[in-house]
Amino acid sequence: MLEAVFFYTLAACILGFGVLVITATNTVHSVIFLVANFLCVAVLYVMLAAEFLAVIQVLVYAGGIVVLYLFVVMLVNLSRRQGVPVDTRRQSRLGIILAAVLLAELSAILVYSAGRRGAMPQPTEGPAGVAGNTETIGMLLYVEYLVPFEVASILLLVAMVGAIILARKDA
Repeated sequence: MLEAVFFYTLAACILGFGVLVITATNTVHSVIFLVANFLCVAVLYVMLAAEFLAVIQVLVYAGGIVVLYLFVVMLVNLSRRQGVPVDTRRQSRLGIILAAVLLAELSAILVYSAGRRGAMPQPTEGPAGVAGNTETIGMLLYVEYLVPFEVASILLLVAMVGAIILARKDA
């Protein structure tokens, strides 16, 4: 009973912080609400006895990704002055084409993953010769799900390069 009350309280906090992330008018406050959301999700992982995922949630998301968001927020001037002309060198067609390519990539990954659903191991059993939560996650991540893992790393790299390009003064 106590676990259910704690779970629903935590779920309400996660949903509340999620709503605050998208409704906050100040972007820095939005990032702070995102950190609180990530920490609540980490507590949820601890409740599910997935301590490794909780630590990774805090280190990678509440640490690294949020710092990247803060750099983007602070480097890109979101409050543009009135009367500033719109950049005429903007390449909307290229952006639409790249978005379509990204959508096709994600669709191909989903189709590929759906085709392999029957071959996936059950959550209670790990790869042969591997015991423990961390080893099982490592084997699955770097053997079974290597392509989606690499695609996610490429997306993060593209986001970082885009933030740098947006922050340049001469662009």
